[in-house]
Amino acid sequence: MIRRVSIANRFGVGSGCPPLLIAGPCVLESEELALSVAGFLADLASRLPFTVVFKGSFDKANRSSRASYRGPGEAEGLRILAKVRERYGLPVTTDVHDPRQAVAVAPRVDLLQIPAFLCRQTDLLVAAGETGVAVNIKKGQFMAPWDMRNAVEKVRSTGNENVLVTERGTTFGYNNLVVDFRGLPAIRDAICPVIFDATHSVQLPGGAGDVSSGERKFVAPLARAAVAAGVDGVFLEIHPDPDRALSDGPNSLPLAGVEPLLRTLLAIR
Repeated sequence: MIRRVSIANRFGVGSGCPPLLIAGPCVLESEELALSVAGFLADLASRLPFTVVFKGSFDKANRSSRASYRGPGEAEGLRILAKVRERYGLPVTTDVHDPRQAVAVAPRVDLLQIPAFLCRQTDLLVAAGETGVAVNIKKGQFMAPWDMRNAVEKVRSTGNENVLVTERGTTFGYNNLVVDFRGLPAIRDAICPVIFDATHSVQLPGGAGDVSSGERKFVAPLARAAVAAGVDGVFLEIHPDPDRALSDGPNSLPLAGVEPLLRTLLAIR
């Protein structure tokens, strides 16, 4: 069990470290929106004791419908993330879906994110580990918390010990997720630092037919419970206008709701 890891050899996550905040729009919609959200996060980082990582996906390869917006693509997405890094100095993260992407994206980000649906893909996990970049594995909605040890060990087998696991809810019947809070200390105490994704955890997968729905009103109470349970950080999808977001709007937080929630989480911690 490793209780402390490093992102970009600059930021510690885990025991004795400031809480981690991974936040941003679900998908990169435009350079303008990404820089606006990144500026908002950089301001928060200057005033609150969080290590802040900007998150934005260049390709949402697992959208419910083929007609749904997937993102700007790899080249444009990485260009936007580079702008965020350059302008605001924030570390950045994005999803990778196959070994080729892991190798291509790693030099351009500070944290590689493994999507929940791919959390058992051995070749992807090993390729991500071999880049030397820190890896955040989203726990599959179908996975028991303790079974994430095997996923983490696939990355660690490469010599890369900078691995996080993010809890994002467990399938509960059809079109629904629940959070078993016992899983948070189970991961943290026996495997690695654990992050809680408070926004995906309130998602209703496929709940709106061709797209997923969500219950935004439960983001704050679940986040509070997770921090009380001892997580090492939180993951939030945020957007200036969630009702117009091109992906995961129903479970994303408006910017105005972020700082009050973070201050509450700090008080609990």
